[in-house]
Amino acid sequence: METGNLLPADRYIVINKSVLSDTDRQIIINLYEPLLGSLAVSLYFTFWNDIDTLTMMSNDLIHHHLMTVLKSGIGGIKLARESLEAFGLLKTYIKEGSVNDYVYELYSPLTPQEFFNHPILNIVLYNNIGEKEYEMLKTKYKLPKADLKEYHEITKKLDDVYDTSKWTLSNDLRDKTTNSIMVDSRINFDEIMASISKNMINERAFNKKTREFINNLAFIYNIDTLKMTELIRSVLNEYGNIDKNGLRILARKDYQYIKGTLPTLVYRTQPDYLKNPLGDNSRKGRIINIFENTSPYDFLRHKYHGAKPTAKDLKLLEKLILDLELSPAVVNVLLDYVLIKNNNRLVEDYVEQIGAYWKRAGIKTAKDAMEFAEKDYKKTQQKMPPKVKEKKTVGTPIWFEKKIQDENLNEEEEKYLKDLLKEFN
Repeated sequence: METGNLLPADRYIVINKSVLSDTDRQIIINLYEPLLGSLAVSLYFTFWNDIDTLTMMSNDLIHHHLMTVLKSGIGGIKLARESLEAFGLLKTYIKEGSVNDYVYELYSPLTPQEFFNHPILNIVLYNNIGEKEYEMLKTKYKLPKADLKEYHEITKKLDDVYDTSKWTLSNDLRDKTTNSIMVDSRINFDEIMASISKNMINERAFNKKTREFINNLAFIYNIDTLKMTELIRSVLNEYGNIDKNGLRILARKDYQYIKGTLPTLVYRTQPDYLKNPLGDNSRKGRIINIFENTSPYDFLRHKYHGAKPTAKDLKLLEKLILDLELSPAVVNVLLDYVLIKNNNRLVEDYVEQIGAYWKRAGIKTAKDAMEFAEKDYKKTQQKMPPKVKEKKTVGTPIWFEKKIQDENLNEEEEKYLKDLLKEFN
């Protein structure tokens, strides 16, 4: 830990821990600068410029060099450095002495796909720049689309072109490296414990998982320690434990009251790198396209024939996306599957149970979710006694493989498919 003040005479070196490119420069300016500010971004680029391209390390420098280049006081440089650390772009090490020596490790920014799907950075950016600028930035990083339905792929594989049997692998080369973003400093848990009577709260209530949950809520809904203490007081149960669902609801309501809207989690669509390849115009391909390019909020609203999802529905969507970390398209497949199986009833416990099962199975894409749901359904049906099968008639999605390839759909299935494609295409 840094115990003294940063001084102009303190020495430093910079080490490049990644492979930095001009694309990274654009990402820093477009996505990070609205969050970090111009001084922190200038400091990052100055560190980058200090690095020798051959050794990937700078010469020995002093912090007065930074003050001269950036035209900033040493206090401003320290705050800018800490901002870079907080957002995962920099790691700092110190060796203390009469003159302190610092080592700064420089890391790559997240890719646009990673950034826009990060549960914290995505929302902080949205809140900082507003909806219009946010959508313009997302459009800037969208992959170009090409209609490939009349083409077929002829790409060669590596071993079709080269004899790889004599190649050897190297494990000591630099690679593009990002640093994790830590949020533990957001909430002061000691202060919360000191502010609430010991008779009211269980000391074991703040385990590691609960602290992470509270910190994520604090970042997403922009809540400080004082406000979080107030919210936690309101959701303590008779055993002194924290009701997480209650805390989430209060945090969301407080955010809505101040901002007039919800964070963007439930309004996100599937990231491009998890989408189905372009050019699939089959029935199944068109349905996958709908799952991928519709937010869970809009998909559920469609299922409700235009009516807005309830507060309870929004809480469920947040759980699936925030707690289970399911991608938007997978959430849409899950919603469609459950509503069809349960006669258009969204049973929270049942949805969470399936969502957790899909999470453990590592389901990331709409296509994988559809295939996994069908496989699991068939497995369940096989285990049922014949008499139970006859009595238990359960609806199945139109996108099950046998149905989607059947040209002779019944009237209800044809209407479902027509309505779905009409609404979203």
